[in-house]
Amino acid sequence: MRKFIYLCIATCFSTLVIGQEVVNNSFGNGFYNVIAADSSYSMKLAARMQSLYIADWDVNDADGIHNGGSQFLVRRARLKFGGFVFSPKVKYKLELGLSNKDLGKVDDRNNNAPKMILDAVVKWNFYKNFTLWAGQTKLPGNRERVVSSANLQLVDRSLLNKRFNIDRDMGIQLRHHFTIGKNFIVQESLAVSQGEGRNVVQDNLGGYQWTSRIEVLPFGKFKGAYAGGALKREETPKLAIGATYDYNNAVKNKSNQGSYMLIDDGEAYFQTNVNSIFVDAMFKFQGFSFMAEYANRDSENPIAMNSDGTESEYGDVVQVGNGLNLMSGYLFNNDFEITGRYTSIALDKAITGKDLETQYTLGLSKYFKGHKLKVQSDVSYLTVENNGTSGLMYRMQFDLHF
Repeated sequence: MRKFIYLCIATCFSTLVIGQEVVNNSFGNGFYNVIAADSSYSMKLAARMQSLYIADWDVNDADGIHNGGSQFLVRRARLKFGGFVFSPKVKYKLELGLSNKDLGKVDDRNNNAPKMILDAVVKWNFYKNFTLWAGQTKLPGNRERVVSSANLQLVDRSLLNKRFNIDRDMGIQLRHHFTIGKNFIVQESLAVSQGEGRNVVQDNLGGYQWTSRIEVLPFGKFKGAYAGGALKREETPKLAIGATYDYNNAVKNKSNQGSYMLIDDGEAYFQTNVNSIFVDAMFKFQGFSFMAEYANRDSENPIAMNSDGTESEYGDVVQVGNGLNLMSGYLFNNDFEITGRYTSIALDKAITGKDLETQYTLGLSKYFKGHKLKVQSDVSYLTVENNGTSGLMYRMQFDLHF
């Protein structure tokens, strides 16, 4: 895989720099876009990076504010490839993550190797409005997760996404859409996946994961349904409302995310049914945008039990509970945007032992070339019920997307 990446970089460098070739392209549309002479394939190569500064403080009722630490880091660094093969109806996407944050946690289930591959998926529009996806990519889960990290309205996604999202997995998806009348659009998705997240190379544990989603756009399609901010400045009100149901016969404590649940002195995995529900909406009009999300996760047997019926000595439990996320922003004519976000996470304390979390975030963004070139900053205040402490966090991030 590394040799492949080096070859791609070397090819781009030699073509664009050494050869001094002038490409018929513009910033934000990829490094290079090629179509075969016989139109049998196309490929666009793009890259993006996010450089982040983050600082946080502990706020204690008794002692006041204490420095919790700070750091500079490359939050994301990615290479993206996409195009069609044989026919424009057969598209593909390959996305590789290069930063430490992108590579993810290594474990035995992925041969202790970095999780470099984010997306590797083929999309075949085989009949009218039906499209079949096959490979590894995002599941049709909560709206905020499906919004690309390149197109976020704040520096990063909310606590709701962190606690509940079902992220990426390997499998197949069937997508379909139809229109009622002139503008009322209905979009449906059904996915069957392995149920353990991306880049797993061992045999499947437990059962498969089933995800279904339906979405309606009563005022017609708009590009901002899965992008942060009101950058398109819609001339008429636009609305998208979606709902997702996910069922997973899971061995992880967050459906296909989180940690594996161990039992029998670590010799086996606990397996239980996990249900996730997401309901969300996105509204945009001119410079105004609003997004709302609700998430719920429950389980038939949330506490990991050994095969003899005793509780696991590892204390693993499914992270059951619910969350609410509300976000609104306004984009001014000078392409500055101010955004506010409220997030509440209420996991079942009797099972998880975790108290209610509430976070308030205020952000300021400057878009130089839409989401392709921007600077974003935000400040967040987090409170934890019955804990007596809270946290303050400041972030600033620079985004560059070729």
